[in-house]
Amino acid sequence: MPTNRTSENPAPASFNQSVIDEFRANGGKVSGPFEGGDLLLLTTTGAKSGASRTTPLGYVRHGDELLVVGSNLGRPRHPDWYHNLLAHPVVSVEIGSRQFEALAVPAEGARREELFAHVVREEPGYGEYQDRTTRLLPVIVLERAEPEGWVAPREIRTLADKLMEVHTWLRDQLRQVRAEVEAHFAAREAHLAAREAHFAASEDHLAADGGEPPAPSLGLQIRQRCLAFCQALEFHHVSEDSHLFPGIAQYHPHLGDVFDRLGKEHRTVARIQNDLVTLLSGIAIADPQRFRAELEEMSAELNAHLDYEEDSILPLLADVPWPPAGGPAGERE
Repeated sequence: MPTNRTSENPAPASFNQSVIDEFRANGGKVSGPFEGGDLLLLTTTGAKSGASRTTPLGYVRHGDELLVVGSNLGRPRHPDWYHNLLAHPVVSVEIGSRQFEALAVPAEGARREELFAHVVREEPGYGEYQDRTTRLLPVIVLERAEPEGWVAPREIRTLADKLMEVHTWLRDQLRQVRAEVEAHFAAREAHLAAREAHFAASEDHLAADGGEPPAPSLGLQIRQRCLAFCQALEFHHVSEDSHLFPGIAQYHPHLGDVFDRLGKEHRTVARIQNDLVTLLSGIAIADPQRFRAELEEMSAELNAHLDYEEDSILPLLADVPWPPAGGPAGERE
């Protein structure tokens, strides 16, 4: 049977916590019925509560990918952690003594079928769970959270370096989302062109074929990455407004106009970000054309804002050491 029954079983919280404690105390090894199984700890952010929730889960490797399945022992409902990662796509993963951030992306369509078949070959019990329910068991790929090709700018020694690292990450994340969206629209246009060609060749093709496949939709890969970007951007700007900018303003009161402009730009970006999050509120992205337009507006506004902030603020932070004395450095703030 699959080794993730610890997480899927609605066992008392104390039982799951004992598994978590043993896992962390022994470098990922646990005893009892789970001994020798492939087990990880998945920490998600509660969809409603916003609190961190850690769940022991069995996993299956597929090449370099890590797969987890929302089986819930074949029950009618998806497990809570699945709803959490749809709301907050960036998760924390612990395997052995290693911990890292990942982007959780549910597989779709033919890819989901391929991955689930692989999972069942490795752990046949998941097939039994699928047989118990009419819902499709989600197969979630735990991908690297960083954008493809991400390289940290350089060694982080000053607050200016840290701010530049955050800006570079945001730019790269937005660039990757835009590239995935443009690839989607190219595929969609190719589909429509093929449809028109097929229609021209045979006016009766719909009756003969029994219908046609729908145009490709914006997928969960795009949704999850864009939502993660929006949440990281909001955190960054709230941190600047609450801490960074007021701290700098105390020492540079003559820069009031600069901070007024930065605050106004934050509000503009926040409006676009909120529009994007609204379009991402469901599993399927609402209004793909509007989503594309909002993403382009975000790119123009955010990049112009980051350029201005770097020109006006970075020189003031070049001599401020990072991490600050007496406190650990954050991952990205």
